[in-house]
Amino acid sequence: MNRSLGYMIFTVILFTSYSCSDNDGNFDASGNFEATEIIISSEATGRILNLCVEEGQDVDQNVQLGYVDTVQLQLQKERLISSAKAVRNRKADIPTQIAAIDQQISNLEIEKNRAERLIAMGAGNTKTLDDINAQMSTLNKQKSAQLSSLQRNNSSADSEGSAIEAQIKQLDDQINRCKIYSPVKGTIIGKYAEVGEFATVGKPLFKVADLDTITLKAYMTQSQLTKLKLRDKVRVFADFGLKERKEYDGVVSWISDKAEFTPKTIQTKEERENFVYALKVRVKNDGYLKIGMYGELQFVNNR
Repeated sequence: MNRSLGYMIFTVILFTSYSCSDNDGNFDASGNFEATEIIISSEATGRILNLCVEEGQDVDQNVQLGYVDTVQLQLQKERLISSAKAVRNRKADIPTQIAAIDQQISNLEIEKNRAERLIAMGAGNTKTLDDINAQMSTLNKQKSAQLSSLQRNNSSADSEGSAIEAQIKQLDDQINRCKIYSPVKGTIIGKYAEVGEFATVGKPLFKVADLDTITLKAYMTQSQLTKLKLRDKVRVFADFGLKERKEYDGVVSWISDKAEFTPKTIQTKEERENFVYALKVRVKNDGYLKIGMYGELQFVNNR
Protein backbone atom coordinates (compact mmCIF):
# COMPACT_ATOMS: atom_id res chain seq x y z
CA MET A 1 0.00 0.00 0.00
CA ASN A 2 2.73 2.40 0.91
CA ARG A 3 4.66 1.40 -2.21
CA SER A 4 1.62 2.11 -4.46
CA LEU A 5 1.00 5.47 -2.77
CA GLY A 6 4.64 6.43 -3.22
CA TYR A 7 4.51 5.54 -6.90
CA MET A 8 1.39 7.68 -7.42
CA ILE A 9 2.97 10.65 -5.67
CA PHE A 10 6.11 10.31 -7.81
CA THR A 11 3.99 10.18 -10.99
CA VAL A 12 2.05 13.34 -10.03
CA ILE A 13 5.26 15.23 -9.22
CA LEU A 14 6.86 14.16 -12.51
CA PHE A 15 3.81 15.22 -14.52
CA THR A 16 3.55 18.54 -12.70
CA SER A 17 7.25 19.31 -13.29
CA TYR A 18 6.91 18.50 -16.98
CA SER A 19 3.80 20.70 -17.32
CA CYS A 20 5.49 23.67 -15.64
CA SER A 21 8.53 23.26 -17.82
CA ASP A 22 6.35 23.14 -20.92
CA ASN A 23 4.46 26.28 -19.94
CA ASP A 24 7.69 28.10 -19.22
CA GLY A 25 8.98 27.26 -22.67
CA ASN A 26 5.69 27.77 -24.50
CA PHE A 27 6.71 30.89 -26.40
CA ASP A 28 7.49 31.74 -30.01
CA ALA A 29 10.36 34.17 -29.54
CA SER A 30 12.36 35.81 -26.79
CA GLY A 31 14.71 38.68 -26.28
CA ASN A 32 15.32 41.77 -24.17
CA PHE A 33 13.44 44.99 -23.62
CA GLU A 34 15.03 48.16 -24.96
CA ALA A 35 14.14 51.77 -25.55
CA THR A 36 15.31 54.49 -27.87
CA GLU A 37 18.05 56.22 -25.91
CA ILE A 38 19.26 59.70 -26.84
CA ILE A 39 22.44 61.20 -25.45
CA ILE A 40 22.11 64.97 -25.20
CA SER A 41 25.44 66.68 -25.77
CA SER A 42 26.50 70.29 -25.35
CA GLU A 43 26.18 72.44 -28.45
CA ALA A 44 28.26 75.24 -26.94
CA THR A 45 31.57 75.81 -25.22
CA GLY A 46 31.55 77.38 -21.77
CA ARG A 47 30.86 76.82 -18.11
CA ILE A 48 27.59 75.08 -17.23
CA LEU A 49 25.68 77.57 -15.10
CA ASN A 50 22.48 75.57 -14.71
CA LEU A 51 21.48 71.93 -15.28
CA CYS A 52 18.19 70.84 -13.70
CA VAL A 53 18.21 67.11 -14.48
CA GLU A 54 18.40 64.06 -12.24
CA GLU A 55 18.25 60.37 -13.06
CA GLY A 56 14.67 59.13 -13.03
CA GLN A 57 13.28 62.60 -13.76
CA ASP A 58 10.58 62.92 -16.41
CA VAL A 59 11.17 65.73 -18.90
CA ASP A 60 9.05 67.28 -21.63
CA GLN A 61 10.12 67.96 -25.18
CA ASN A 62 11.87 71.31 -25.83
CA VAL A 63 11.53 72.56 -22.24
CA GLN A 64 14.74 74.29 -21.12
CA LEU A 65 16.65 72.25 -18.54
CA GLY A 66 19.79 74.37 -18.18
CA TYR A 67 22.22 76.66 -19.97
CA VAL A 68 25.89 77.32 -20.65
CA ASP A 69 27.53 80.70 -19.95
CA THR A 70 26.72 83.23 -22.71
CA VAL A 71 28.49 86.38 -21.43
CA GLN A 72 31.15 86.54 -24.13
CA LEU A 73 28.61 85.86 -26.86
CA GLN A 74 26.35 88.63 -25.55
CA LEU A 75 29.27 91.08 -25.54
CA GLN A 76 30.09 90.18 -29.13
CA LYS A 77 26.48 90.71 -30.09
CA GLU A 78 26.36 94.15 -28.44
CA ARG A 79 29.50 95.19 -30.31
CA LEU A 80 27.99 94.09 -33.62
CA ILE A 81 24.74 95.91 -32.87
CA SER A 82 26.75 99.11 -32.33
CA SER A 83 28.59 98.55 -35.62
CA ALA A 84 25.31 98.02 -37.45
CA LYS A 85 23.96 101.28 -36.02
CA ALA A 86 27.07 103.16 -37.16
CA VAL A 87 26.71 101.75 -40.67
CA ARG A 88 23.06 102.81 -40.82
CA ASN A 89 24.00 106.35 -39.74
CA ARG A 90 26.58 106.46 -42.51
CA LYS A 91 23.96 106.08 -45.19
CA ALA A 92 23.17 109.30 -47.06
CA ASP A 93 19.72 110.83 -47.37
CA ILE A 94 19.81 111.15 -51.15
CA PRO A 95 16.82 113.52 -51.63
CA THR A 96 18.30 115.94 -49.06
CA GLN A 97 21.78 115.73 -50.59
CA ILE A 98 20.59 116.66 -54.09
CA ALA A 99 17.91 119.14 -53.01
CA ALA A 100 20.20 122.16 -53.64
CA ILE A 101 20.99 121.10 -57.19
CA ASP A 102 17.32 120.38 -57.90
CA GLN A 103 16.47 123.88 -56.72
CA GLN A 104 19.09 125.43 -59.02
CA ILE A 105 17.79 123.45 -61.96
CA SER A 106 14.22 124.51 -61.12
CA ASN A 107 15.28 128.18 -61.05
CA LEU A 108 17.01 127.82 -64.41
CA GLU A 109 13.87 126.25 -65.88
CA ILE A 110 12.00 129.43 -64.92
CA GLU A 111 14.70 131.61 -66.49
CA LYS A 112 14.69 129.46 -69.61
CA ASN A 113 10.94 129.82 -70.05
CA ARG A 114 11.19 133.60 -69.62
CA ALA A 115 14.03 133.84 -72.17
CA GLU A 116 12.11 131.75 -74.67
CA ARG A 117 9.06 134.04 -74.34
CA LEU A 118 11.20 137.16 -74.82
CA ILE A 119 12.83 135.71 -77.91
CA ALA A 120 9.41 134.84 -79.30
CA MET A 121 8.33 138.45 -78.71
CA GLY A 122 11.54 139.75 -80.35
CA ALA A 123 12.69 141.35 -77.12
CA GLY A 124 15.35 138.80 -76.12
CA ASN A 125 18.55 137.31 -77.46
CA THR A 126 19.59 133.73 -78.01
CA LYS A 127 22.88 134.07 -76.06
CA THR A 128 21.01 134.34 -72.79
CA LEU A 129 19.06 131.20 -73.65
CA ASP A 130 22.26 129.37 -74.63
CA ASP A 131 23.90 130.31 -71.34
CA ILE A 132 20.91 129.03 -69.38
CA ASN A 133 20.91 125.74 -71.31
CA ALA A 134 24.64 125.32 -70.68
CA GLN A 135 24.20 125.89 -66.93
CA MET A 136 21.31 123.40 -66.81
CA SER A 137 23.40 120.79 -68.65
CA THR A 138 26.25 121.25 -66.17
CA LEU A 139 23.93 120.97 -63.16
CA ASN A 140 22.27 117.81 -64.54
CA LYS A 141 25.70 116.20 -64.99
CA GLN A 142 26.66 117.18 -61.45
CA LYS A 143 23.39 115.77 -60.17
CA SER A 144 23.92 112.49 -62.05
CA ALA A 145 27.46 112.14 -60.72
CA GLN A 146 26.37 112.94 -57.16
CA LEU A 147 23.48 110.48 -57.36
CA SER A 148 25.80 107.71 -58.59
CA SER A 149 28.29 108.39 -55.79
CA LEU A 150 25.61 108.49 -53.08
CA GLN A 151 23.96 105.31 -54.37
CA ARG A 152 27.30 103.48 -54.41
CA ASN A 153 28.03 104.55 -50.85
CA ASN A 154 24.57 103.50 -49.68
CA SER A 155 24.85 100.18 -51.49
CA SER A 156 28.20 99.56 -49.82
CA ALA A 157 26.69 100.45 -46.45
CA ASP A 158 23.76 98.09 -47.10
CA SER A 159 26.13 95.23 -47.93
CA GLU A 160 28.20 95.90 -44.83
CA GLY A 161 25.04 96.12 -42.72
CA SER A 162 23.74 92.83 -44.16
CA ALA A 163 27.03 91.12 -43.27
CA ILE A 164 26.80 92.45 -39.72
CA GLU A 165 23.17 91.33 -39.44
CA ALA A 166 24.21 87.85 -40.56
CA GLN A 167 26.87 87.78 -37.83
CA ILE A 168 24.27 88.86 -35.28
CA LYS A 169 21.99 86.01 -36.39
CA GLN A 170 24.91 83.59 -36.03
CA LEU A 171 25.50 84.83 -32.49
CA ASP A 172 21.79 84.51 -31.73
CA ASP A 173 21.98 80.90 -32.90
CA GLN A 174 25.07 80.27 -30.75
CA ILE A 175 23.36 81.87 -27.75
CA ASN A 176 20.28 79.72 -28.33
CA ARG A 177 22.49 76.62 -28.49
CA CYS A 178 23.72 77.47 -25.00
CA LYS A 179 20.26 76.56 -23.77
CA ILE A 180 19.93 72.88 -22.85
CA TYR A 181 16.82 71.01 -23.94
CA SER A 182 15.61 67.47 -24.35
CA PRO A 183 14.49 66.90 -27.96
CA VAL A 184 11.99 64.25 -26.81
CA LYS A 185 9.61 63.63 -23.95
CA GLY A 186 11.03 60.91 -21.75
CA THR A 187 12.89 59.92 -18.60
CA ILE A 188 16.46 60.83 -17.64
CA ILE A 189 18.37 57.54 -17.41
CA GLY A 190 21.89 58.95 -17.14
CA LYS A 191 23.58 62.20 -16.08
CA TYR A 192 27.16 62.95 -17.15
CA ALA A 193 27.77 66.59 -16.18
CA GLU A 194 27.27 68.91 -13.23
CA VAL A 195 26.83 72.65 -12.72
CA GLY A 196 30.20 74.43 -12.73
CA GLU A 197 31.89 72.01 -15.11
CA PHE A 198 33.31 73.32 -18.38
CA ALA A 199 31.45 72.08 -21.41
CA THR A 200 32.77 71.77 -24.92
CA VAL A 201 30.83 71.11 -28.09
CA GLY A 202 29.91 67.42 -28.12
CA LYS A 203 30.38 66.83 -24.38
CA PRO A 204 27.65 64.40 -23.17
CA LEU A 205 25.35 66.00 -20.60
CA PHE A 206 22.63 63.42 -19.99
CA LYS A 207 20.78 60.51 -21.55
CA VAL A 208 17.01 60.42 -22.04
CA ALA A 209 14.70 57.63 -23.16
CA ASP A 210 10.98 57.36 -23.79
CA LEU A 211 9.95 54.66 -21.31
CA ASP A 212 6.20 55.11 -21.74
CA THR A 213 6.38 52.74 -24.68
CA ILE A 214 9.16 50.16 -24.56
CA THR A 215 10.33 47.70 -27.21
CA LEU A 216 10.99 44.00 -26.94
CA LYS A 217 13.63 42.99 -29.47
CA ALA A 218 13.28 39.27 -30.05
CA TYR A 219 14.27 36.68 -32.64
CA MET A 220 12.22 34.17 -34.60
CA THR A 221 13.10 31.38 -36.98
CA GLN A 222 12.59 31.41 -40.71
CA SER A 223 9.70 28.99 -40.44
CA GLN A 224 7.84 31.49 -38.25
CA LEU A 225 7.97 34.31 -40.80
CA THR A 226 4.69 33.25 -42.40
CA LYS A 227 2.93 33.46 -39.04
CA LEU A 228 3.65 37.10 -38.37
CA LYS A 229 3.44 40.45 -40.13
CA LEU A 230 3.79 44.12 -39.23
CA ARG A 231 1.17 45.54 -36.85
CA ASP A 232 0.15 42.07 -35.69
CA LYS A 233 -0.84 41.87 -32.02
CA VAL A 234 1.15 39.51 -29.82
CA ARG A 235 1.25 38.47 -26.18
CA VAL A 236 4.35 39.65 -24.34
CA PHE A 237 5.61 38.15 -21.09
CA ALA A 238 8.09 40.00 -18.90
CA ASP A 239 10.37 37.81 -16.80
CA PHE A 240 10.76 39.23 -13.29
CA GLY A 241 12.74 36.23 -11.99
CA LEU A 242 11.77 33.38 -9.69
CA LYS A 243 9.29 32.25 -12.37
CA GLU A 244 7.33 35.48 -11.91
CA ARG A 245 5.94 36.78 -15.19
CA LYS A 246 3.57 39.51 -16.24
CA GLU A 247 1.63 39.59 -19.49
CA TYR A 248 1.30 42.63 -21.77
CA ASP A 249 -0.28 43.39 -25.13
CA GLY A 250 2.25 44.12 -27.85
CA VAL A 251 2.25 45.21 -31.49
CA VAL A 252 4.88 44.17 -34.02
CA SER A 253 6.53 47.37 -35.24
CA TRP A 254 9.49 45.99 -37.22
CA ILE A 255 10.69 42.74 -38.78
CA SER A 256 14.21 42.48 -40.16
CA ASP A 257 14.54 41.63 -43.84
CA LYS A 258 17.90 39.95 -43.26
CA ALA A 259 18.72 36.74 -41.41
CA GLU A 260 21.51 36.58 -38.87
CA PHE A 261 23.22 33.92 -36.79
CA THR A 262 21.37 32.93 -33.65
CA PRO A 263 22.58 35.16 -30.77
CA LYS A 264 24.16 33.09 -28.02
CA THR A 265 21.98 34.60 -25.32
CA ILE A 266 18.72 34.08 -27.21
CA GLN A 267 16.63 30.93 -27.16
CA THR A 268 14.28 30.21 -30.01
CA LYS A 269 11.51 27.78 -30.50
CA GLU A 270 13.66 25.74 -32.85
CA GLU A 271 17.21 25.99 -31.54
CA ARG A 272 18.53 23.75 -34.28
CA GLU A 273 18.12 26.52 -36.86
CA ASN A 274 21.26 28.55 -37.41
CA PHE A 275 19.61 31.70 -38.74
CA VAL A 276 16.96 33.86 -37.15
CA TYR A 277 15.17 37.12 -37.94
CA ALA A 278 15.00 40.00 -35.51
CA LEU A 279 11.70 41.68 -34.74
CA LYS A 280 10.59 44.50 -32.49
CA VAL A 281 7.38 44.62 -30.49
CA ARG A 282 6.12 47.85 -28.97
CA VAL A 283 4.64 47.49 -25.49
CA LYS A 284 2.86 50.08 -23.37
CA ASN A 285 4.91 50.33 -20.20
CA ASP A 286 3.14 50.35 -16.85
CA GLY A 287 6.35 51.33 -15.10
CA TYR A 288 7.51 47.81 -14.28
CA LEU A 289 9.29 47.11 -17.57
CA LYS A 290 12.98 48.03 -17.52
CA ILE A 291 15.64 48.28 -20.19
CA GLY A 292 17.56 45.02 -20.47
CA MET A 293 14.85 42.92 -18.84
CA TYR A 294 14.27 39.50 -20.41
CA GLY A 295 10.98 38.95 -22.23
CA GLU A 296 9.15 36.38 -24.29
CA LEU A 297 6.27 36.57 -26.73
CA GLN A 298 3.57 34.43 -28.20
CA PHE A 299 1.93 34.91 -31.57
CA VAL A 300 -1.79 35.47 -31.33
CA ASN A 301 -2.87 34.67 -34.87
CA ASN A 302 -1.59 31.09 -34.71
CA ARG A 303 -3.07 30.15 -31.38
